[in-house]
Amino acid sequence: MLPVVHLAVGYLCYAGYTRWHDGRRPADLPALVAVFAAGLADFLDKPLYAADVVSVGRTVGHSLLFAIPSILLVWIVATRQDRRILGVAFAIGSLSHVATDVPWHVLSGDFDELGFLLWPITEMPAYSGTKPLGTVGGLEITTLWIEATILAAGVALWWADGRPGTETIRRWLGR
Repeated sequence: MLPVVHLAVGYLCYAGYTRWHDGRRPADLPALVAVFAAGLADFLDKPLYAADVVSVGRTVGHSLLFAIPSILLVWIVATRQDRRILGVAFAIGSLSHVATDVPWHVLSGDFDELGFLLWPITEMPAYSGTKPLGTVGGLEITTLWIEATILAAGVALWWADGRPGTETIRRWLGR
């Protein structure tokens, strides 16, 4: 999945949680935490791959061996600071990333590419890229079509929710 789509998925998942749990749209800081956590695996792994530190772009950050301890650490810190919602937001964002990287490989039968889930215990072969899902009316449908739809839905909901997080970012930037 493209990195920007993970951000949208993280927002969609967290927005769904807040509507289910609180009956309202996401607050600024937890929304930012969820989106950040949703991108964290790529924020870590893509630069490592680009710098030729690792041989594939899904290693440390994509591994449950990193994600689970990170979630627990953030949960502990957030709980101690009486900000559990930030721990929840981080967990939702982080797990949404890992969870949404799985279906494409399962649907296409590329089960060996699921090695990222327990990296470095399991090997992670080179990512084979966009997966074909079928043909509709002579048009090949790939994972990119679904990702584009998810991205559009995430941006649309974020916009309809009043663009949570933008005010916090403006304050941090002093604007």
